[in-house]
Amino acid sequence: MPDTTTGQAGPEPTTTEQRRAGLPQLILLLAGSCMSVLGAVLIAPVLPQMSRDFAGTPGAEVLVPIVLTVPALVIGLTAPFAGFIADAVDRKRLLIVAMLAYSVVGTAPLYLNSLTSILGSRVLLGICEAAIMTSCTTLIGDYWSGRQRARYLGLQTLVAAISATVFLGAGGILGTAGWRTPFWLYLAAVVIVVPMARMLWQPARPASDPTAGLEPIPWRQLAAPVGVTVFGGIVFYALLVQLSFVLNDVGVASTAMIGGITAIMSLATAIGAGLFGKVAHRGPRVLLPAEFTLSGLGLLLVFATTSVPVITLGAILTGFGTGLMLPTLLTWAVNSLTFTQRGRGTGLWTGTLFLGQFVSPLVIAALAAGVGGLQPALAVLGIAAGVMAVVTLVALRGRNIPLDVTHD
Repeated sequence: MPDTTTGQAGPEPTTTEQRRAGLPQLILLLAGSCMSVLGAVLIAPVLPQMSRDFAGTPGAEVLVPIVLTVPALVIGLTAPFAGFIADAVDRKRLLIVAMLAYSVVGTAPLYLNSLTSILGSRVLLGICEAAIMTSCTTLIGDYWSGRQRARYLGLQTLVAAISATVFLGAGGILGTAGWRTPFWLYLAAVVIVVPMARMLWQPARPASDPTAGLEPIPWRQLAAPVGVTVFGGIVFYALLVQLSFVLNDVGVASTAMIGGITAIMSLATAIGAGLFGKVAHRGPRVLLPAEFTLSGLGLLLVFATTSVPVITLGAILTGFGTGLMLPTLLTWAVNSLTFTQRGRGTGLWTGTLFLGQFVSPLVIAALAAGVGGLQPALAVLGIAAGVMAVVTLVALRGRNIPLDVTHD
């Protein structure tokens, strides 16, 4: 059983030597977790170039944006299956194979000449990302427990937020040499996979669970956190996608200013995620109502003004609230799962989060069409976040959801 006092993974029951994860394992798992961020944002700055290059392809105006977003949809659909493989077969083996395949399909657009074949490679990339994200998060849950696990899951969100800003900048810089150039960065997975193969290990089945079968997933237990995560994903990605359009609508034409404000929001997201380890002991029944309230207030501020400083303040509030929200939802979903349930639970949670990411712009577009504009649509989403704050406050009242329930 893991040591919940120190937060370190306990000894493998099949060996006499204790294996305890440390900083090298954490760095590798956090780096692996960035691969899905790389896939999501790296090529965003070069989409206009791709549109011009494929202007003669029928439907290019629709297909080019889908090249960016389709991995998120595929992650949403396939992460639960990746979780099943992680539980039934091997977390580490799944991770290594997925990282290698990620580099192959990620760099495929360097030599593919048709838009449809590039789109196909991005579908395969999403499958790899689903396996990588599920494996990395599951191994964090395996290697650590208690407050240390909570702190590292918050750190996972923090690193993802920072890496998104870095990858956006890298994509823009590399894109000056042509729209294909940023795809070389997908070779980063090959660099990381070598130390992963040497320094990570597949946790042994606990001695208390010698059976070869898999325990059933506690669907009733997971239903609430997974359902809330879909909505949380919509809120999380709303301003990440829409903030530049809001700023354009209020007269901000400078791409440098837009980029700076977006970076400030990303920093707020990172700060929120970084603080999670310090407040995680309060649990979802305290944190979720506060997080949805902050996110909703931020969206309402963005709606209520044409003042750039006030819009920036709203973006900061929303970014901070959602940065704190994601690790809260994840720990709520997976902390009480056993070793043989954790991969499937993590995969299910990952899938719902990325489905939220994929449908977020669609939901905003539908709301904008119904209420007469982007900012009013964000106001509706802000009100919905406030309603969710009340729902979680009432639904979780009196429920003791501990920081860590360990069955390993």
